[in-house]
Amino acid sequence: MFDLLSPYYPWILSFHVMAVIAWMAGLFYLPRLFVYHVERVDVGSDTDSLFQTMELKLYRLIMNPSMIAAYVFGLLMVVTPGIVDWASVWPYTKLVGIAGMTWFHHWCGRRRKEFTSGSNTRSGRDYRLMNEVPTLLMVLIVISVIVKPF
Repeated sequence: MFDLLSPYYPWILSFHVMAVIAWMAGLFYLPRLFVYHVERVDVGSDTDSLFQTMELKLYRLIMNPSMIAAYVFGLLMVVTPGIVDWASVWPYTKLVGIAGMTWFHHWCGRRRKEFTSGSNTRSGRDYRLMNEVPTLLMVLIVISVIVKPF
């Protein structure tokens, strides 16, 4: 049944890559917004409201749909015969990276809710450090899939 997907593999891969790019853009940008939000904005101000709107729209309208699309097209690739060699280690290291990216996505969502409720306690430095997490996960995933050193 899944052999039906093989002719569409280039399309599935293309849409997967586009979804991952959009998701990664959000994962890089949202923590940067948090840095500026915590360092330059007074709670309850008009600028606070503006940042909350930007953060909400980025999270709900870009990050969530692109994460879902990345998962859908990624799963379609997984079930396409001949794409994943489950006897190798690289699919499992990629899965660890995906789990980390998903965790980070939801971590950002929880931080966004803290800004909305006015209960953020993290500093700009904390958000700057966390902003490196998606980069490290991206390196793990890309090397796992392309170099396949494991």
